[in-house]
Amino acid sequence: MKRLFIVIALSVSMALAMPAAASVPVWGAKVSSPADTPPAKLKPGEWIWGGRPVGAGPMAVIVSLTEQRAYAYRNGILIGVTTVSTGKKGYATPTGVFTILQKDKDHHSKKYDNAPMPYQQRLTWDGVALHAGGLPGYPESHGCVHMPTEFARLLFDATNMGMTVVVAEEGTAPVTVVHPSAVIPIDPRNGSDLDLAPLSSGELYRWTPEASPAGPISMVLSVADGTVFIFRNGIEIGRSKVQVTDPLTGTHAFIVAAGYMPDSPNRAGLRMPNWITIGIPGHGDEAGKVVDEALVDRVAVPREFMEKVLPLLSPGSVLLATDESILPSTTGPKVQVIDSDPPGV
Repeated sequence: MKRLFIVIALSVSMALAMPAAASVPVWGAKVSSPADTPPAKLKPGEWIWGGRPVGAGPMAVIVSLTEQRAYAYRNGILIGVTTVSTGKKGYATPTGVFTILQKDKDHHSKKYDNAPMPYQQRLTWDGVALHAGGLPGYPESHGCVHMPTEFARLLFDATNMGMTVVVAEEGTAPVTVVHPSAVIPIDPRNGSDLDLAPLSSGELYRWTPEASPAGPISMVLSVADGTVFIFRNGIEIGRSKVQVTDPLTGTHAFIVAAGYMPDSPNRAGLRMPNWITIGIPGHGDEAGKVVDEALVDRVAVPREFMEKVLPLLSPGSVLLATDESILPSTTGPKVQVIDSDPPGV
């Protein structure tokens, strides 16, 4: 199962003046694993980040207590996954839908002997939060969700107050919220799966812009499904059948840049914006490459659909292309997880 994802220096100027006890540990891997790494193959402390540090669109995080993994979504599309450690016996991490109530980059716990909780994002006022912490491969926190330090930093920098965080556990939540298993977009407002019913027989495309009247645009193109999905503000507003000639393998990310392609209008007579490749982990050598018209023309989309989509694209709009299937009929059970940090804040 492939995933879509994109990727301290500590100041030591006062190191001699500070007691050793004041130093803050660094937990987990320092760099992202390749974007195509199956989440189940991540070892304790490993993670994937496939998004730009800051981007357009609402974010949501799903933490799976059962899997001990957390998934980060922007504009409904998965951009990161990490191993976590949640509450141990007697200190269970609460399940439910939460919002970020407070952010503190250099937080220390008043309840647990001033223990460092870097990049804390508070979920409850009684001490449950997302933050960097120990990652032994099993639940060991006092209720929070521990994440690798660098992942916690990237997430902290990318989120805003009020972001939705869903914490789910097998037996207490729908399977679709506990075991994310494919590239399946979610509703950023509540972490639930978006309805991805296939197009009906003879239906070339579906267009419902009223479902989300305003907001940033992002797209997912599934070669396996022969379908491109359009999301605005994280909500699906359209989809269309596509035909891809000589498709790329794996997962690739592209972003709209300013201006239009040199030969625009393209062969369909439509003005095509400039596209640049995002260097997601595992495809770092692709970063910054300009997408030429030959690559664009390998994707055939109904003209009527393109006429509706192209005017909505602006610099910053993202397209994720994958050879994975994302329709329910071919992906199997869907599950989503949220990551939260140790309690005692």
